[in-house]
Amino acid sequence: MEELLEKLLEAVEFGKVDQKSPYPPQLRGMDGSHELTMSALEAGINPQKILEEALIPAMARVGKKFSENKIFVPQMLMSARAMGASMLQLKPFFTSGDIKTKGTFIIGTVKGDLHDIGKNLVAMMIEGGGWSIVDLGVDVGSGRFIEALKSHPGAVVGLSALLTTTMVNMGEIVTSIREHMPGTKILIGGAPVNTEFCQKIGADFYAPDPQKAVEYMNKIAS
Repeated sequence: MEELLEKLLEAVEFGKVDQKSPYPPQLRGMDGSHELTMSALEAGINPQKILEEALIPAMARVGKKFSENKIFVPQMLMSARAMGASMLQLKPFFTSGDIKTKGTFIIGTVKGDLHDIGKNLVAMMIEGGGWSIVDLGVDVGSGRFIEALKSHPGAVVGLSALLTTTMVNMGEIVTSIREHMPGTKILIGGAPVNTEFCQKIGADFYAPDPQKAVEYMNKIAS
């Protein structure tokens, strides 16, 4: 069983989605995260154990390598896809309560901005860290964030923006959340934002990359 979890960890770390996937070359023809997760569940391995001993450590390795510039966005996206293939099979156990999550993370690209690669990476990394994700998509205004928070009390909110013309909307959304749901933890990220801007608009944390977002979320959960 431990060997199976180690293989799953490796498949997610290197972005091996399924047996047919040609990437990465060193795992060509071998089972990917899809088959390995299925095999782990069929072998009776506890879903929580699969999450904690394979998926979370795999994404932690990916995040660390990305932070150190040892891999880049394409490799990270492949790992995220592999992790997603595993999570798809674990979803029913989240719903049933067999897998205990650390909490809920609501994320969206702010109003006026249609970019989603960065948002998707952060969502996948944080989901791989053991959180339930509510992805509101792109072009999201304050109203939809407030609605999601009412449905998920105590959730953490993530705001993403890629354009300097849309980053100003982050401030409006933060102000609205503070008015309606005070005490909500809010983190922001995206190419044009920084720590100074984060402090200016009253958000709690600026994440320069997905791994820093995961580390902040882990602090909240601890």
